[in-house]
Amino acid sequence: MLQTKAVRQSFEQIKQVSDLPGLRAKIEKLAAQAAEPGLWENPEKAQVITSELSHAQSSLEKLTVMDRRIDDLVVLVELAEESDDAAAWAEVGTELATLQPNLKEMEINTLLSGEYDQRPAVVTIRSGAGGVDAADWAEMLLRMYLRWSERHNHPTKLLDTSYAEEAGIKSATFEVNAPYAYGRLSVEGGTHRLVRISPFDNQARRHTSFAAVEVIPQTEATDHIDIPESEIKVDVFRSSGPGGQSVNTTDSAVRMTHLPTGIVVSMQNEKSQIQNRAAALRVLQARLLAKRRAEEEATKRQLAGDIKASWGDQMRSYVLQPYQMVKDLRTDHEVGNPAAVFDGEIDGFLDAGIRWRRQQG
Repeated sequence: MLQTKAVRQSFEQIKQVSDLPGLRAKIEKLAAQAAEPGLWENPEKAQVITSELSHAQSSLEKLTVMDRRIDDLVVLVELAEESDDAAAWAEVGTELATLQPNLKEMEINTLLSGEYDQRPAVVTIRSGAGGVDAADWAEMLLRMYLRWSERHNHPTKLLDTSYAEEAGIKSATFEVNAPYAYGRLSVEGGTHRLVRISPFDNQARRHTSFAAVEVIPQTEATDHIDIPESEIKVDVFRSSGPGGQSVNTTDSAVRMTHLPTGIVVSMQNEKSQIQNRAAALRVLQARLLAKRRAEEEATKRQLAGDIKASWGDQMRSYVLQPYQMVKDLRTDHEVGNPAAVFDGEIDGFLDAGIRWRRQQG
């Protein structure tokens, strides 16, 4: 069966890129380090070692399970060919339909080799030009990414939401706590454009609105982003819900400003001021890390003589009127079902973006 051969060939390529002997050697080395008696005398080092060990073991387990499932599929095909039974062929079809998406995800993960790609992600969405439509559009994007995370069983945590007066949100920040979340979602950074008949226009005119998406990796204890207290200004205020309605009777929300860069982070979704302050500091560190990385990349491009603009601006258009289509302007990947995209079916765009970025490499 041709499909079975194609599945086996694809997996053999993934195994080759994954370097199984090297992965096993890495696990053996990390396991020995994790077993050392004085490991936790240095908590930061211990956290790195145990995290790397867990990730390497998980990667090996996925490869081993996939290898076994493909072997089982070959046996299923042989039995179906011998019996020529419709039920047996249906079982082959079901197993193929399950294997192929898993195989595709493993293939994409082999392309995520950036320094921070394996980390969880911190995503911020901000409404742009377009008034109330833009605020509504930002909230639609927030739901889209949360639905995508839910589809993949990725835990999320909403850190901050700033509601607009009439509808939608001014901004929102949330974490996606899953391995490779940053690597996969990082291609979503940029300006997203929506064209539709505005539900807020009593003359039913077509409106264009914009929202910006920022994706940064979560910081870890070993990132060493030290921020002196003298460089931080902290303001506290009362949390609020949609339309300005108070949802907290104490000044528990925190606005943290990094004075040297002007970066501002607000947090209000935790229960206490201490928790909001900790969350704000965590996101501020992540943004400073992303800023440092961007500056390093800019220096490298300048030294290499490459000063072309970033590909992030207006990277995707979502059109609901006069036709229905979502198109990525970098990869040309497009679909004709915006409703499915808004419900979190964005893996095609993520995969195309990751492949495109690798080609630009």
